[in-house]
Amino acid sequence: MLRVPGFAAFVLARLAAVLAMQMQAVVVAWQVYDITRDPMALAYVGLAQFIPMLLLLVPAGDWIDRFNRKTVLALSWVVEGICSALLLWLALHPQHGIVWVYAVLVLFGCGRAFTGPALQSLLPQIVPREQLAQALATNSMLMRAATIGGPIIGGLLYKLGGGSLTYGVCLASFSLALVLLPLVPTYRATTASAHTSGDLRHMWQRFGEGVRFIRAHPIVLGSISLDLFAVLLGGVVALLPIYANEVLQVGPEGLGLLRSAIGFGEIAAGLYLSRRPFNQNVGITMFIAVLVFGLANLVFAFSSWFWLSFACLLVAGAADMVSMYIRSALVQFSTPDGMRGRVNAVNMLFVSSSNELGEFRAGTSASWVGAMPAAVLGGICTLVVAGLWMRQFPTLRRVKQFEEAGHTASRR
Repeated sequence: MLRVPGFAAFVLARLAAVLAMQMQAVVVAWQVYDITRDPMALAYVGLAQFIPMLLLLVPAGDWIDRFNRKTVLALSWVVEGICSALLLWLALHPQHGIVWVYAVLVLFGCGRAFTGPALQSLLPQIVPREQLAQALATNSMLMRAATIGGPIIGGLLYKLGGGSLTYGVCLASFSLALVLLPLVPTYRATTASAHTSGDLRHMWQRFGEGVRFIRAHPIVLGSISLDLFAVLLGGVVALLPIYANEVLQVGPEGLGLLRSAIGFGEIAAGLYLSRRPFNQNVGITMFIAVLVFGLANLVFAFSSWFWLSFACLLVAGAADMVSMYIRSALVQFSTPDGMRGRVNAVNMLFVSSSNELGEFRAGTSASWVGAMPAAVLGGICTLVVAGLWMRQFPTLRRVKQFEEAGHTASRR
């Protein structure tokens, strides 16, 4: 781990929070499908979290640039901890039905609208610029430890004590993150003015500056939109409960392992990148990683053998980590500190669209044509998107080093 004061506390706090999110995600998905046996119910799980994130995009980006980012992050974790407490209460009182679970997920989406952009904007204030790429790789790798551990622990806890035990542990993890956060010092304050008018008109004007920045920089626009469409159309996470229950027949423990396979691949790639961060031919490497991601998901779609499915998700996770590492570094190197909140808010909307809205797309497709055809179509779409983006964003494809991102002229 980098020897930067406060970096360890930042990573541990984020690790605890992400661990809670992953445990909660696998248990909510299993409970919802176990109660309804309806793929559309899984689609609504993603949609319930995506809608509030979309609606809160503008205030999230604006407030993160105008106010203390640690405070915004702490408040978002408080909201998410309250959601774990509410899910705990619902698990103890199951007669209230699944509608209330969706209501809690809407509130959880409100918290996540601020969490992601705040975390991404806070890291460059902790780590010197010359160590930022390595810090991104180290941070991403350790977060994938939570991606691995969360679903496994969530599945085991659910088997041992049901949803009440799992949600109780989630609540404790969010509390630990809040305890660690004050130990994180920040050295470079945001350059955005916290004293400008906060009315809605000025908020939209400031946010418009961030949108115009993204549109004027094809490296940023191409990077985040590539992730949006590749994962939105090709992700299979929402289909895992169906595959685990009906295709592979492995139960909730197997579902936890399948979700963790993606994390195993990501952490292996992240560990390598944290020790050997590369800075050559980054643009074309990102496109190759997306192509590998699509191929791995395509093979998974046809698999009926658990360990082959596990291996496909492992490869997909490793490819996604390489793509995310490059994309995150390109966005961070391209964006001035005073605009990071707004740019990262748009970025996190794209990421959330690819995840939560992608879950809705996958669940809807599975409801219409079946899980396997939906997964096959998704893998093919990812390959098509990667090819189209390579042609549409030649500037991004030709980027050699991360430092070029901040100096490349705004052209396609």
